Amino acid sequence: MLAFIIRRLGQSVLVLLVTGLVAFSMFTFVGDPIDNMLGQERTAEDIARLRERLGLDRPFVVQYFKFLQEAAQGNFGVSYRQGRPVTEILLERAPATLELAFVSGVLAIVFGIALGVFTAIRRDGVLASVIMSGSLIGVSLPTFLIGILLIYVFSVELGWLPSFGRGAVVDLGGWTTGFLTTSGLKALILPSITLGLYQMTLIMRLVRSEMLEVLRQDYIRFARARGLRERAVNFRHALKNTMVPVITVIGLQLGAIIAFAIITETVFQWPGVGLLFINAIQFVDIPVMAAYLMLISVMFVAINLLVDILYFFIDPRLRADRSGGH
Repeated sequence: MLAFIIRRLGQSVLVLLVTGLVAFSMFTFVGDPIDNMLGQERTAEDIARLRERLGLDRPFVVQYFKFLQEAAQGNFGVSYRQGRPVTEILLERAPATLELAFVSGVLAIVFGIALGVFTAIRRDGVLASVIMSGSLIGVSLPTFLIGILLIYVFSVELGWLPSFGRGAVVDLGGWTTGFLTTSGLKALILPSITLGLYQMTLIMRLVRSEMLEVLRQDYIRFARARGLRERAVNFRHALKNTMVPVITVIGLQLGAIIAFAIITETVFQWPGVGLLFINAIQFVDIPVMAAYLMLISVMFVAINLLVDILYFFIDPRLRADRSGGH
């Protein structure tokens, strides 16, 4: 088990290095931040002086390794646009994104698994057919269009929920949350549904297909022949074996929720790191863009590592293979 984790950690570090190199290389094609930082009255001396101060006059390889060295210490430099440490800016924006991602993830996992099990068990029922037909909406429609439709219905026409912003928040020692205010909870509803709908429908359809496949297995027929209750067969035997491949998809989708919150945050003007990244692109704020992509990469790698470890504990065949190999 220890060797397995060490090997996965080594692979994760390699992935982060490659991802950081690709992302840092792409920034050279975004534009020149000097054009946005200096006015029309700038001189050649001003440009040279600012390039030297920002380290942009150094070779690309030197800039990249300097970025990695400082990022490993939690220092992502200073924002070209705001003139503040990037780490400080990210810490201000992170609670909004993590709060949105948490609610969206809970909705996607709970409703996705529950509806997937229901549509598999009641596969010939009318309600199951309606749910499966409705799930095509979440799979087919792009996220920004779902958000616009929800805003039009619940904000413009009905006036029940806010169309943008985070609402009132409470500061808990540096961590801001909207869970403790009415306006904060209302503001979370539409963006969390928008962000989690695709993941929910994907998980639901996967759980349903895997559950139907498991229910056809011989050991399920044997369990029914033993006289076990249908509830025990479905949840103790079928669902447990269904979750092995589903865990991988859930792990990837949790990472996608954080990474692709950028679209939802733009539609709802949610003050998170996704919206910060969009603004950073417009102003060619390279330190902010680099820090954002590195953090997203770390989250994806961490989630995948956690999924691999969960696999080891959930699927006894993996433990048997490891033991047999030794």
